Amino acid sequence: MRIAIATDAWFPQINGVVRTLDKTISLLKEWGHEVLCINPGLFRSVPMPTYPDIPLALFPYARVKEMLDAFQPDAIHLSTEGPIGWAGRRYCLRHNHPYTTTYHTRFPEYVRLRAPIPLSLSYAFVRAFHNKATLTMVATGSMKKTLESHGFKNLEYWTRGVDIEHFVPIDQPVLDLPHPIALYLGRVAVEKNITDFLDLKMPGSKVVIGDGPALESLQQRYPQAHFLGYRKNGDLTRLLASADVMVFPSRTDTFGLVMLEAMACGVPVATYPVEGPLDVIKNGINGWMDEDLPTAVTRALEVDRNSCRQFAEGYSWEACTRQFLTLIQSNLSDPVVESAPAEKRL
Repeated sequence: MRIAIATDAWFPQINGVVRTLDKTISLLKEWGHEVLCINPGLFRSVPMPTYPDIPLALFPYARVKEMLDAFQPDAIHLSTEGPIGWAGRRYCLRHNHPYTTTYHTRFPEYVRLRAPIPLSLSYAFVRAFHNKATLTMVATGSMKKTLESHGFKNLEYWTRGVDIEHFVPIDQPVLDLPHPIALYLGRVAVEKNITDFLDLKMPGSKVVIGDGPALESLQQRYPQAHFLGYRKNGDLTRLLASADVMVFPSRTDTFGLVMLEAMACGVPVATYPVEGPLDVIKNGINGWMDEDLPTAVTRALEVDRNSCRQFAEGYSWEACTRQFLTLIQSNLSDPVVESAPAEKRL
């Protein structure tokens, strides 16, 4: 099967969207599918306003059309609502080619935090992008209900996965800090609501792992916290597994892959009861949700670490990718190939 995926989020960015697409594309290729990934690295670009680490492709339509014409995909999936995504949408509508999309990011809320633009206007923009698709994939049931309330149609569930071979518990913690160690992992940006974490009045230590446009200002504002910057591979796993609790203060994420990564390391998660965590966190099993974040942290610290690991083992990238493949195949006029080799099935 020939699958074209258009995305405005790609390496060197490191976030949940990029990790999801990277794992999905790798498995699709391993299973024998041909995949074209149309990404910002193939275009001239400019830095995104207020977020210079994110490149935005300049006038991508002609190049997008050239690549899709040459590739002749069976399926086209548009992953983001940026210039490349809109160019892909334009191509599909002009050529009467069905396409699918994913709602990865709460774009209206992100914009509202940076500029005085009404949510209704931003939602109208995003809805126009997705509602022309044959279906839009969302990561959780609670997010599906929220989008339906905003007039989105043809929504289908596409879960996420975690690499349980890479994210594992460790015997010897590497963070030599006073306990309990509360850790935030992710993009350091205003939409992540990190100040709610850093403002917590609690004993022990606070650690922030990640990079982003708010890093320097938060370092200056919270000198008592430990900002470790961006980490990867085994270094990240060892640091994450050394924490006593991971605090996920975001109210705008559609899922939050870092929660699964923390659980795979045996670390419980403290968070708000909002879209994303509502479908992932089970109080007393893998963390704690509460509108009072200090309470969530206190209760999460009591959760058994083995229980967190067992919960994470129920998620796999193979199952996630198989679900994605089933969804895009359901929109083809002619059935194409088996979704995955028999030995890969769960």
